[in-house]
Amino acid sequence: MIEFHPMTRNIGAEVSGVDLGKPLDAEQTQQIRDGLLKHMVLFFRDQHISDEEHVAFAKQFGTANLPPMDTSGSPVHVLDQTDPQGEGGDQWHSDNTFMTTPPMGSLLRAVILPEVGGDTLWANMYMAYDSLAPWLQRLCDELYAEHDLTMSVTKAIDKGHHMDLRAMQDKNPPVTHPVVRVHPETGRKALYVNRSSVTRLIGLSRRENEAILPLLFDAVRDPQFQVRLKWRVGTLAFWDNRPTQHYAVADYTQRRKMHRVTINCPAEIDNGVPKGPNGVTGEDAPAEANAARYL
Repeated sequence: MIEFHPMTRNIGAEVSGVDLGKPLDAEQTQQIRDGLLKHMVLFFRDQHISDEEHVAFAKQFGTANLPPMDTSGSPVHVLDQTDPQGEGGDQWHSDNTFMTTPPMGSLLRAVILPEVGGDTLWANMYMAYDSLAPWLQRLCDELYAEHDLTMSVTKAIDKGHHMDLRAMQDKNPPVTHPVVRVHPETGRKALYVNRSSVTRLIGLSRRENEAILPLLFDAVRDPQFQVRLKWRVGTLAFWDNRPTQHYAVADYTQRRKMHRVTINCPAEIDNGVPKGPNGVTGEDAPAEANAARYL
């Protein structure tokens, strides 16, 4: 029997009673989906599965979402690091929000781990939104942000990864999403800005951006919103990318190899386009010609 054991009061649960190497029945799939909506990130221990089994498990919850920075064509994205500082994971972020339809979820599995370090944290962005003053919530409900992959790709290039920045920019131009995302399944509001991808708030002056955007970025930092996972080989984390952010602690120098599969939600549940209050999308953002002045 599948059971959920909360890791904190506000986010995260360990899951027992399931073997991810075997196909799930309809009841098990629904239990895990419901658990994900409730806890936002689920941890499965002692799951020594193959890449094929990893992908098969992921596809029971959605279709594969291939990350733009991985050109292998495989749904399994390998993160193999010994010097992770500054590569981008060690900054609070949601995966690939620079896409028009960012992935619904990610499933990350530990394959090789350092003796010490390499933990990952997740944060509840519903609570980050709820923590804002009511007047700031009302302002955020009306704001849009530009998301751009340039910062993430530049960091990777600076760390020695071979990528064609211009080609990736051409293929993935900046996109606009609401600052407040309404979860399509729970109906709850989550703060939807992160330092890795967001470059500015649309329609605000440079000075207004400098005042407001850091405040919104930093809302994620309250420990009451967070859960921290100490990995073991065979641990798999499955998180909902829509109401969470995560942070990979870059405190190790030994090899850490992780396999990740990202997925889109089934289209009948969520088409993947982030929607704000009243169903607005990035296409509803104000035209720059009507935006506030830049100082």
